[in-house]
Amino acid sequence: MSSLLPHAPLIAELVSTCRPGWSLPQAFYVRPEVFEADLRLLEDRWFCAGHISEAAEPGDWFTTELGAESAIVVRGEDGALRALANVCRHRGSRVCVAPRGHGPLFTCPYHAWSYRLDGGLRAAREMPVGFDPSGFGLKSLPIKVVGGLVFVSFGPSPPLLGDAEPAIAAMTGLYAWESARIAHRQTYTVAANWKLVMENYHECYHCGPAHPEFSLLHALSRPNNRTLSAEPDADTGLADFEAWAPRSDGREVARVMRSALTDGVLTGSADGRPLAPAMGPAGARWDGQCVFGELGFLSAFLAYADHGVLYRFIPRGVRETEMEVIWLVPGDAVAGRDYDPERLTWLWDVTSQADKRIIERNQAGVASRAYEPGPFSLMEPGTRAYVERYVVELARCAGGV
Repeated sequence: MSSLLPHAPLIAELVSTCRPGWSLPQAFYVRPEVFEADLRLLEDRWFCAGHISEAAEPGDWFTTELGAESAIVVRGEDGALRALANVCRHRGSRVCVAPRGHGPLFTCPYHAWSYRLDGGLRAAREMPVGFDPSGFGLKSLPIKVVGGLVFVSFGPSPPLLGDAEPAIAAMTGLYAWESARIAHRQTYTVAANWKLVMENYHECYHCGPAHPEFSLLHALSRPNNRTLSAEPDADTGLADFEAWAPRSDGREVARVMRSALTDGVLTGSADGRPLAPAMGPAGARWDGQCVFGELGFLSAFLAYADHGVLYRFIPRGVRETEMEVIWLVPGDAVAGRDYDPERLTWLWDVTSQADKRIIERNQAGVASRAYEPGPFSLMEPGTRAYVERYVVELARCAGGV
């Protein structure tokens, strides 16, 4: 079977050096060949491009990128949401260079080929006789909307969303994310390999020493507080869901985990008190709970009673990763009247800045000649599962399994 990955023989050799229950060998965090293979793996999966409020009306569009790939997510005149490859069919220029916009069509800034909102070619100047514009529309990409979250893939056949979709839909529906809007967004650039970033976000072993603010509010920071139950909540009907191990059935991985806040805390605020109006039927309960969710390799979500937080992780280089954090509030909430933006963003801004510091120190140590893999602790089952799934998926794509 031919491999889909670049540097497949090298990747297969490196995979053979991985030890279950231990962190990865140094090459996985510093070798450009591994990063190239990682991008191919990630581009073929689903990742969260944003929220539907970013393209609410016909003509609204925004762009999203992963590696060398770029997509335009656009609301068409027919009301349909589409993902189009941001590559002109003339000579390959990027068509949209701004992160978002609005208009009746797309015009390539290089030679002025123009495209309709559905991607069809509208006009191409000075083309020879016999040129058929119907064969030169912008290429379509897989897209899926789940509970207001927009997922895109750059691969022709991304994993099936059979059980991942209903799990995420149950979570987002409980907090009415489909009718939410974006209150704020912030990007944090981390000088580290994307896997070190993701490993950090899958364990709370570091929360006590690194995140005192988070630890005062979330019971998850304490040992033995990561528990899952498939039994639905008596009031909301929401059940935990975990399909996080490597899967051979072609389905995407996902996780939904209910988690308690500490006593007297109602949401992720400095004083534990509400920050914004309640979101959906779950918010109206103010029960001291939050819900974590994930889908695929690069997308994570957190729902509080009064706001939501989206994390989009974007690998930019062997030792550079962007974390885009997006805060959601009810669609009719008004800044200054219904919420204070500084109070709303405080917890996950201070937490993200601390994560940036500790992950960059991690990268500095991993790059040293003194580094060698170490064993995961009992508080790192999520990181262990994430790393082992990554190794299996990478080996499979390289033809090693």
